[in-house]
Amino acid sequence: MKQSYVYALAALLAAIGLSLFVYKWQVLGFPVSQNQEVPVWTIESSISFDSGPGSIKVNLHIPTLTPGFRTLNENPVSRGYGFSLNYGTGGREAQWAIRRADGRQTIYYRISVYQDASNTQSDTTPPFPPQPTINEPFKTAVDVLVAEVKEHSADAASFTSELLQRMNDPSPDPNVELLRLEATSRAEFVESLTTILASARIPARMVHGLELEGRQRDAEMLTWLEIHDGDDWRYFNPMTGDEALPDTFLVWWRGNEPLINVEGGSNVQVNFAVQENHLDAVAIANSQAAQRGSAAIDFSLYSMPIATQAVYGVLLMIPIGALVMVVLRNFVGIDAFGTFMPVLIALAFRETQLVWGVILFTILIALGLSIRFLLERLRLLLVPRLSAVLIVVVLLMLLISLISNRLGMETGLSVALFPMVIIAMTIERMSVVWEERGPADALREGIGSLVVAMAAYICMGFEWLEHLIFTFPELLLIVLALVMLAGRYTGYRLLELRRFKALADR
Repeated sequence: MKQSYVYALAALLAAIGLSLFVYKWQVLGFPVSQNQEVPVWTIESSISFDSGPGSIKVNLHIPTLTPGFRTLNENPVSRGYGFSLNYGTGGREAQWAIRRADGRQTIYYRISVYQDASNTQSDTTPPFPPQPTINEPFKTAVDVLVAEVKEHSADAASFTSELLQRMNDPSPDPNVELLRLEATSRAEFVESLTTILASARIPARMVHGLELEGRQRDAEMLTWLEIHDGDDWRYFNPMTGDEALPDTFLVWWRGNEPLINVEGGSNVQVNFAVQENHLDAVAIANSQAAQRGSAAIDFSLYSMPIATQAVYGVLLMIPIGALVMVVLRNFVGIDAFGTFMPVLIALAFRETQLVWGVILFTILIALGLSIRFLLERLRLLLVPRLSAVLIVVVLLMLLISLISNRLGMETGLSVALFPMVIIAMTIERMSVVWEERGPADALREGIGSLVVAMAAYICMGFEWLEHLIFTFPELLLIVLALVMLAGRYTGYRLLELRRFKALADR
């Protein structure tokens, strides 16, 4: 196969793996770092009222478009009421209904949200508003104010900023002072602003929401101003003129309709409570993927049983060890016994720890090699000889474990975690090299195997890398692409530079 085909295939694999990784990271929100927690706010609205003699129907505006936030879950809490969700001019409405109720009633609506800067949901582009009907002398004051503001602005955003500056002037002119007389609350003030903006043919509406800050037993509903500049909706603080919503401002509903409407009840009271918690980012990402109906959640390792996850948490690190082995053998030039033996030894080091693992590995190989030379004198055939070496390895493991137990050394008990067959094959391979090429080559390859195993253990032991591969197993496609590219390398290895140094000096 031509080298260009290998490059093309490697590029394709890397592109697929990287695309899946970016999708799960940026779109679904899977975290790239371990033990990452995300602040989650739970907002609970409690609605209390006195029931009347007939049927009761309660309509509550609830969040629809929440820029900067995403909904984790929501649920109503009520006893005996029917519940449904409807859409009105201000967004979604939660509706409770019951045929008859007695006494004071309390129903709840609860929603949990978390911040997501990528959520920039925006409403549709509105038409130009019609000229509002305003009675005199307010109409004249609005017309004069609009004409003056237009002279000092260039577009919808600058018009709004100039208008807010004039409306909040501590020493207002008579027109502004007259218009401010009608506004006794922040909501009424914003409503008068929307009327003035409508006179200037600028689409505007009221935005109501909550400032999410820690725990609040009685959170205040604040009203902001939202205008459309022809391309996007833009938010303004009506009291200061500052543009853009605060990072922790949750939009609850839009428009000048009341928050709640209760038919068949009286003495209505609405209270909002806010509580901040921290949840695992992986759990939130799984929930978001499930809400989106993404197939990624069906093929996620987090959907598997816990015991299976533990197994794959180890197995998925084997390709990392294989990549380390490829780099050390093809680019550095370290010789080792077998192809994957150092990686399997590195897996055993994860349980025994590195220092004790090297000591136990060295003892097993040294004792096994000595007994292998004794078996050589018996002139056994290959299969019986390998079987004998395997049995000897098992006996040596048992002996080391028994001695460690008697000495109170628990680390020595983990020697049984070494792959017995691999140890037996290593002893056999090392003895053959010893006989054919001498002890120097045998020791060099043995030490090389140990060095590769140590390097693989270190790379496979990074907790952040283990989390990254487990959460985004598609990254193994990039590892595969790197291995394929390394397989086409035919240049000098680092350890060969000294060997061919004489040629370079000529």
